[in-house]
Amino acid sequence: MAWNLAGSYSETCSCELMCPCNLSFDHGATYDFCRATLAFSIREGSVEGTDVAGRKVVFIADTPKVMTDGNWRVAFFVDEDASDEQLDKLVQVFGGQLGGPMAGLAPLVGEVLGVERAAIDIEDDGLLHSVRVGDVIDFQVQDIVPFGVETGEPVRFAGMFHPVGSDLVMAEAKRSRINAFGITYEGKTGLSSSSFSWAA
Repeated sequence: MAWNLAGSYSETCSCELMCPCNLSFDHGATYDFCRATLAFSIREGSVEGTDVAGRKVVFIADTPKVMTDGNWRVAFFVDEDASDEQLDKLVQVFGGQLGGPMAGLAPLVGEVLGVERAAIDIEDDGLLHSVRVGDVIDFQVQDIVPFGVETGEPVRFAGMFHPVGSDLVMAEAKRSRINAFGITYEGKTGLSSSSFSWAA
């Protein structure tokens, strides 16, 4: 059966501004690793007949310096209000088992560290995007408006290879504390989208 999701997204990673991995997965990260947290607030969606509107998912990854080397360590948080069926369907989507954008990353994953329910709070307020997952993840990224841009429009990367989409807004971390599933880092850069849309 088919599925679709639409909503907002924000991310922070351990690279300096700007993340080389976002230019191309085969570019080395700033450090000897890339650690990233991707947060999704699903406004509307259905997975194989299961309504998942209003659910939130946070995906955390620890990858080698060159992402295409594979052996990623990943984990998932699903918001605590999700039913067992919703959790199962969302983990299949975000794990790539049901096709779609995350299926392209699945061959790079070496270990799934776990899936947990958690209190997830995601707020989008103009250029600011804040994410809290229990007491293990707390970050805020701000979209970057280039100097001299009087419209206030933030800078975008177009033509990216990224599971969320090929046209995302560049952001920088204003605060960041990530310590989940043994993955610990301080986010420095970020991405956002007010309108991600997936289907398979």
